[in-house]
Amino acid sequence: MNHILVIDDNLVTLQQINALLESDYELSLAKSGAQALQICHQVIPDLILLDIDMPDMDGFETLTKLKKNIAFRHIPVIFLTSTHDSSIEVRALKNGAVDFITKPADKEILIHRIEVHLSLSAYNKELENKVRILEDSIIASFSDMIEYRDENTGGHVARTAKYVNILASELLNKGLYTDQLSDFTVDMMTRAAPLHDVGKIAISDVILLKPGLLNDEEFAIMKTHTTVGGELLRGIFSRVPEQSYHEFAVLIAESHHERWDGKGYPKGLKAAEIPLCSRIMSVADVFDALVDMRVYKRPMSHKDACRVILSESDHMFDPVIVETFEGVQDKFAEVSGHRY
Repeated sequence: MNHILVIDDNLVTLQQINALLESDYELSLAKSGAQALQICHQVIPDLILLDIDMPDMDGFETLTKLKKNIAFRHIPVIFLTSTHDSSIEVRALKNGAVDFITKPADKEILIHRIEVHLSLSAYNKELENKVRILEDSIIASFSDMIEYRDENTGGHVARTAKYVNILASELLNKGLYTDQLSDFTVDMMTRAAPLHDVGKIAISDVILLKPGLLNDEEFAIMKTHTTVGGELLRGIFSRVPEQSYHEFAVLIAESHHERWDGKGYPKGLKAAEIPLCSRIMSVADVFDALVDMRVYKRPMSHKDACRVILSESDHMFDPVIVETFEGVQDKFAEVSGHRY
């Protein structure tokens, strides 16, 4: 059964619409835009009926906030109003509403409009899923190109994506960073993670495969893989239909070597200036590098790698993420193949 969220500050209107729709849909009722956003963070509706004239946060402001949130922007929104003003209708449609219904709503008209937009939304989701399959294939191809250049890092991108999923899921389960995390954004971060090192395609094999520490000049070149990766992904994504994970992929590629203390690169971002997806990726990336074989070092034990991660809390890593990592060490061990 499709889930409809109805937002109206008038309790009588909410009761009337509930009576009209309760036999056909699962309903959530909200008396304000703020309450509606809270509901959306708990369960994403299939469609929203939104009143325009509300105190504090009107329908236009509520719609703007919905469209700014990557998890909610694709939800079809039908505006409800008792005002017969074509200029308001035009404004609503320009701001992202899919339709406009005058109150009090006739049941047949209301259900017909809802069904039309639910069908359109389902069709769009089917198209997006096909694009997703295609893009996931592109992601895998890019990841393979990087790993084929260095057999010592085989499996790195697949493992780090699993680590990202473990950490992000646990943060969400613990009720942390709930303003940024949802089932949807966890999925987007996991999909984007394999592209974190795509910029290394531009790094010379002389540097990338050097069996020892890089000198200052070589390290400066190596660091450019972050900005190159971001630029490369922006160029690729500009040629394909917009997908929500694009934003995460660019942020992760550019910022996964930033440090919590501001001593990272390329921009020297500090603490919450670093995107959350990049802070999660950083822990996943470093852990895998520690426990895996590299041309310049032997693998570290799981226990020692965990000790390093924990020691870098509030220095290299977000302390909240490190604390969360400490509670899921066994899951990391399962992915890496190391004994816990």
